[in-house]
Amino acid sequence: MGISPSQHEESSGSVASGNNQAQSNRAPTPHMFHEIVAQEKNATADELEDQMYTGIYLAGITKKYWVHEKTRCNCFMLFPRGLSITWSEDTRYWTWHPLKEASDAEIEAACLQNVCWLEIHGKLELSHLTPGVTYEVFFEAMLTEPAYGWSVPVNLRLKFPDGKVQERKEKLQEKPSGEWLELKVGEFKAQQGQKGEMEISMFEYDGGQWKRGLLIKGIKIIPKE
Repeated sequence: MGISPSQHEESSGSVASGNNQAQSNRAPTPHMFHEIVAQEKNATADELEDQMYTGIYLAGITKKYWVHEKTRCNCFMLFPRGLSITWSEDTRYWTWHPLKEASDAEIEAACLQNVCWLEIHGKLELSHLTPGVTYEVFFEAMLTEPAYGWSVPVNLRLKFPDGKVQERKEKLQEKPSGEWLELKVGEFKAQQGQKGEMEISMFEYDGGQWKRGLLIKGIKIIPKE
């Protein structure tokens, strides 16, 4: 039996209504989502939205972006290959080691062999953070044996585009080895309309001690709980 024109219109109307309802029930796109993932050409916008809670790798797997599932706030991890690490391409001072992420993506961790001048910098565009949210910034790192030269504290610093600076010291000698550490750099509240890059740094070049045994996984920027 054929379908009458009126039945066809009702069926089409039901499909359209269902599609509209599905779209209306879909949560709003996270802050600056399309701008953040714009350089990722290997997936469609819908596919990237499906990945946003588990993580989207950007810029040649040098950065990870994800959305906090409960708060829908933007989060970031800056991996070592996307950081500026003094002497990182000289294997006398630093070596690179593959490291599996939870999603089975492979990143490269930077392993300190021997330096007396420690200097690591990363940058993040502030407009990509969710406005009104207080963020914490950490270096994720591990002390590995043999480790030495850490009696002098390292400096951890946040520098903002307006010139404001947060800085604190961390004495790594007092930290356990063989486990991932979150070394807090600072915290701040993301502002609406804020633009420019925030610089995140770890450095120590005043003590003159040779240092060894630090594995850097990256810099994590997440909402404060």
